[in-house]
Amino acid sequence: MRISSSKNPLGVADRRARAAIRARVPRRALAAAVAVVLAGGALGACSAEGAGDAGYDQEAAYDGSVMTEEWRDVPVDEQEEYDDSPEQPFQDVTTSPLSTFASDVDTASYSNLRRQLREGVAPQGVRIEELVNYFDYDYAAPEPGAADPFTVEAQVADAPWAPDHQLAMIGVQATDATPTSRGNNIVFLLDVSGSMEDPNKLPLLADSFELLVERLDEDDTVSIVTYAGSDQVLADSVPGDRRDELVRTLRGLRAGGSTGGASGLETAYELATKNFVEGGNNRVVLATDGDFNVGPSTPEQLTELIEEHARSGVYISVLGFGMGNLKDNTMEAIADHGNGNYAYIDTIEEARKVLVHEFDSTMFVVAQDLKLQVEFNPATVAQYRLLGYDNRRLEDEDFADDTKDAGDVGAGHSVTAFYELVPTQGEADDDGLRYQDVEAGDSDDFFTVHVRYKQPGAAESTEVVVPTGADAYTDDPTADFRFASAVAEFGLAVSGSEHAEGADPGRARERAESALGEDDYGLRSEFVDLVGTYLRITG
Repeated sequence: MRISSSKNPLGVADRRARAAIRARVPRRALAAAVAVVLAGGALGACSAEGAGDAGYDQEAAYDGSVMTEEWRDVPVDEQEEYDDSPEQPFQDVTTSPLSTFASDVDTASYSNLRRQLREGVAPQGVRIEELVNYFDYDYAAPEPGAADPFTVEAQVADAPWAPDHQLAMIGVQATDATPTSRGNNIVFLLDVSGSMEDPNKLPLLADSFELLVERLDEDDTVSIVTYAGSDQVLADSVPGDRRDELVRTLRGLRAGGSTGGASGLETAYELATKNFVEGGNNRVVLATDGDFNVGPSTPEQLTELIEEHARSGVYISVLGFGMGNLKDNTMEAIADHGNGNYAYIDTIEEARKVLVHEFDSTMFVVAQDLKLQVEFNPATVAQYRLLGYDNRRLEDEDFADDTKDAGDVGAGHSVTAFYELVPTQGEADDDGLRYQDVEAGDSDDFFTVHVRYKQPGAAESTEVVVPTGADAYTDDPTADFRFASAVAEFGLAVSGSEHAEGADPGRARERAESALGEDDYGLRSEFVDLVGTYLRITG
């Protein structure tokens, strides 16, 4: 199901904001928006004359941030679309002892939420797992030579928004050792249609890819395909050290025409296959607002197209840009079914985070089709609820099915999941599973985490089993737990969760501020400020 902002501009804003929504654009916001567009034109003219560094001179122009003190209405011609998967209600352990889901390392929802709040637009498309997984946590990495390319750990503490409940944080940390040194075969697939002409779309896209080019060398090859009404090959297997040539191509991009994304995908995959590096990183990097309007265009049609190519060893990363007609649901579906990841680029700093600081985790897969299945012990847990992962949940039998696609985890990636737990009071029934033959009070384990994954390119999976005992509970949780739980609580509040009435963004902000840690890149501090923006708007 898709949500279109033209039909419901503010989504479920009444219960999300819990405040009256004013359906007018503040004059100061309109003036600021006009100034941004004018600045983009002026800076673009300077760049065309060769004055200065286009990448950083334009940062203010394509940032597009318009701070406001109230929600603003979304113009009726805007067509942002988001997946509307329902959140999980509480499950009884005696009847549903297993919880199964695919890993997810996407982060697009967080940076898109940041963009919406800075624009004064009521949040849509909030995926709690992507908010939580946007940040780094200090999980222990696998030892060199470890049998599995990741570690699993868990921590349990009281739930901040429900004092009689508990909150379990499960973390999977991938090794930061890249699985190959054979080089990168990368195809840039760039949307240059008319919808990409805004300053925070194509200009930001070009500058973002310049950052990626700086990470490449002579062992890498780059191809560039653009698409609008038709697709065009601008570069074919250019060595990565020919940076000036690649940058000139990027700076020469111009927007115009309709959007035939499916044809562009076919061409990009053909180039990636032709230049395939055996044992290397073969990847298409798609940059778009997702507004495909020529040929196959729905998430279902496009995923059928890319699933055929995903099995060939060519993966895909999707970078979303812009606002107004952002097709978040389409881009997420392409990444999920194409063995890739999805990030949203709202600023040049976000591009640097994704394409420079997280280059290895974005490009190099170390664990393919990684699934988690948590078996709860009825002696200690009566009910549970998985927070987020609403469109990543799997049937229990999918866990052992190696033909069932799941998320791929890159070098250095971590996957974090939260469960809200209702402690057991009374006795449990025998259901034949690990914990089902004990009565309440006879076992103090909380749950056991089962992880299945494939080595990159393998057809069969391996299972890792990690029990979580009573010693996982603490009344003094780590700074990582406190910060991540604050992000989760904020996500519950802004998404209007029906199962977390007590979620309080003000409390989440205080807890996050007390758990900043080293915060090398200032991302945690930025989150605190972002919650402050939300609180100012909602009163």
